[in-house]
Amino acid sequence: MLPIRRWTLLLLALTPWARQPLAAQENLTIRCRPVECVAAPCPPPPCGRVGRVERTGRDVKVALDGRVLRYEVTERWTNHGHAIGEADYVLPLPRGAAFEDLALEIDGEMVTGEALDAGAARRVYEEIVRRQRDPALVEWMGMGVLRTRIFPIQPGETRTVVVRFRAVAEREGDALRVDIPAPRGQGTTASGTALTFRWPSGDGFGEAWSPTHAAHVTRENGQRVARVTDAVGTVTLLLPVRAGRDAAMTVLTHAPRAGEGYVLLTLAPPARVATQTPRDVTFVIDVSGSMSGGKLAQAKAAGLRFLSSLGNADRFRLIAFSGDVSDFREGWTGVNAASRREAAAWLDGLSASGGTNIGGALERALEEPTPAQRLGLVLFLTDGAPTVGERRPDRLAARAGELRGARRVFTFGLGGDVNAALLERLALDGAGTAHFVRPEEDVERVVGVVAQRITRPVATDLRVRADGVTLQQVMPAGRIDLFAGQELTILARYEGAAPRGRITITGRTPDGPVTWETDASFPRQRTQDAFVGRLWATQRVGWLSAERRRNGASTELDSEIRDLGTRWGIPTELTSYLVLEPGMSVPTTTGPIGRTGRPLPMGRGDLAGAGAAAPPPSAFEAARQAADMRSSRSVAESEQKLDGRRERRTANRMFTLQDSVWTDTRAAAPQARTVRVRPYSAAYFALMEHLAELREILALGERVQVHGRAVTLVLASDGVERLDAQALAAFTRDW
Repeated sequence: MLPIRRWTLLLLALTPWARQPLAAQENLTIRCRPVECVAAPCPPPPCGRVGRVERTGRDVKVALDGRVLRYEVTERWTNHGHAIGEADYVLPLPRGAAFEDLALEIDGEMVTGEALDAGAARRVYEEIVRRQRDPALVEWMGMGVLRTRIFPIQPGETRTVVVRFRAVAEREGDALRVDIPAPRGQGTTASGTALTFRWPSGDGFGEAWSPTHAAHVTRENGQRVARVTDAVGTVTLLLPVRAGRDAAMTVLTHAPRAGEGYVLLTLAPPARVATQTPRDVTFVIDVSGSMSGGKLAQAKAAGLRFLSSLGNADRFRLIAFSGDVSDFREGWTGVNAASRREAAAWLDGLSASGGTNIGGALERALEEPTPAQRLGLVLFLTDGAPTVGERRPDRLAARAGELRGARRVFTFGLGGDVNAALLERLALDGAGTAHFVRPEEDVERVVGVVAQRITRPVATDLRVRADGVTLQQVMPAGRIDLFAGQELTILARYEGAAPRGRITITGRTPDGPVTWETDASFPRQRTQDAFVGRLWATQRVGWLSAERRRNGASTELDSEIRDLGTRWGIPTELTSYLVLEPGMSVPTTTGPIGRTGRPLPMGRGDLAGAGAAAPPPSAFEAARQAADMRSSRSVAESEQKLDGRRERRTANRMFTLQDSVWTDTRAAAPQARTVRVRPYSAAYFALMEHLAELREILALGERVQVHGRAVTLVLASDGVERLDAQALAAFTRDW
């Protein structure tokens, strides 16, 4: 043994060893009355209840040093039971990571360990467990997976363990990729992950972003920091790497089956732009009677934020409307200190009264021509539907289309009384975005974010094409613009396959045409990065929903929305999820809904009985949801808020916790065979090696049931421990 004060900490060297974990009964040591029980279950009545150990905190710190990523993972484990317990979990490492050390908190001190022969380390650990001292054991289990065991954890006690490792940052196109795999096993779903990623400011790096989770980026002490809070599942970050004046492009693909591929393209603009596009920007503010009070105060503040975003090369107009329409000045105003002061005074003098003449305001905003060498932008803010002048939304949209030309239109709807469909159509037709702000939200902040984002145009009218495959249903649809300091996200479906393909993006700049290119592989089948397909489906549903409000429902539109909603688990106007308690069933006009206890996709009108399904959202909420979907850059932005303890989404599948088993909500195929596999066995790792999709799914825990095309995999302690080559090939074929 290796004494460290009165306690012992053991660390197993990272060398291959027998990958079979101890049987479940060997993982629990319980002090019973009046004897000590080593193997569970203890014979009643002497032994008490087994300790319930759960992870109650997980902080991951990642720092980029050169091209090396330094990881520090801090786990806190709490025993919520009434008997001594043990933390026993699996920590997957990023690909190519090198383990450094593990430290265990003992009496307030973090104590590190030493390396021993594998067999000796196991014997020492078990001996210390029997004596109920404080060891920790880390075992290498293959496939870059560490098994960590900490004992004892007294009832009500929280233990802290810190694991450190390093990895060379992998290149993904023109970005560095950072993956933080989710832990697996006992108690790991009790809390999410808090991630902090630090990288140097400058040095040719762009702004890190996550396609899987919402990331918040700040600057601290000369570094940039990205934070993700309460993350569930594997977290992926992409850090653009720019070479001098070049843009950085990253390509990720997902092809769940042959002939069905999805691609996510990110484009970070050059660090410096030679010539910036001058802008002609018009801000239109509703001052009708319904805007009185707090709404008008916020709208005026939004106007001031708009003025502060203008550059010296820009020109602007301010328009206010109620029953009538008024201008700050005739024609365009140049930007200088005096014009800003005068414009701010004009805004301050506005008062709310009268009706809502949206038609007149649109005519005035679009009547002043913008030269071809300048970028025309319109920001249109209103809280109501038209009550004066032309009131028919289709005629208003058509007239705006006649006058708009090449201008981009951004709309802001305040409160639930706006004509959401009209504002949505104006923005989509005008290659802008629609924003719907609830009464309790900050209008100034929303307008300020948009105004700041469109400050420095880099390239406009971007088009994307791929050599070797055909891109379809590109999102966002229509004209695409790129602004300095922002990363552009493009999603599309692709047909065909091209191991050595190429993506080309073309556009217009003040200096003339621009072309950016990058090599890309479009595989026929690739199950990794399943979030790519779901992100595309989310934006596609948002666009289809807007088209549905614009042109009315149709069989084709409704069918595609339902198909995407049910397949990818996306709540829409036509689909929702119902979680039935065990033993319950709800009939429909076509028969019972599946088996009980499963969340079920359905049309909102499919359930019999009042209150069975959520009522359709208001036009305002539906348009707001669709706008959020169209602008989603991460899966987290579009996730339905579910109870994190009983529902999990991973690898584009929904799982529910049923009798302690994470169960796939998809129906098993008729005549599908079942394969039962023991967790952390040789068969377990072999399946993950052959099918990358399973790496995310099996991260749910030690008891999982998931359905493939013609086979169901059940992860259970009584499963097989080995699969020969023939059995692996058959499973892969049926999956």
